[in-house]
Amino acid sequence: MRANERFMSLDQFQLTPLLISELYRNVLIDNELHQPGPDKNVTLPFSYLGNNEKNILVIISEKEATFLPDDMLQFLVGILSACKLSLADVALTNVSVNPGLDYQKLQDFFKPGVIIFFGLDPVTLSFPLQFPQYQLQSYNRQTYLSAPSLQTLANNIEEKKKLWACLQKLFLS
Repeated sequence: MRANERFMSLDQFQLTPLLISELYRNVLIDNELHQPGPDKNVTLPFSYLGNNEKNILVIISEKEATFLPDDMLQFLVGILSACKLSLADVALTNVSVNPGLDYQKLQDFFKPGVIIFFGLDPVTLSFPLQFPQYQLQSYNRQTYLSAPSLQTLANNIEEKKKLWACLQKLFLS
């Protein structure tokens, strides 16, 4: 090597949230099927991504992937990061690959304090209330938020702004 060659510092590398989650999947994200927790009355095992450390349930309906396609997972990780959260703080479940999920099963298993629906009407899971998208709704000592699908949000800046306003109230105020 020549004396005048420069080397790139390790400080100059940029890692995307998706790449970080892939590199540390066994440390940051638990991708295995989870069996019911302390409540032994729940017998339906279903898959979810994350550790649910802050009792935040994110519910999606994605027919093309177990959880989300890579680009949409990266988009969701970006949303969570903006809210000072990570996948470890939430439980992400896909109702398309977990048939039979309903309000009571989700309540019993996750015991969520916050439930966010992306591209899914809560009534389809027998949730006991209806509310419009982008309205923070309190019920049963929980806060609910419904928004369009992540794909719709990723492609529409006005929808992103509406979601961001709700997320700021929910997590950053």
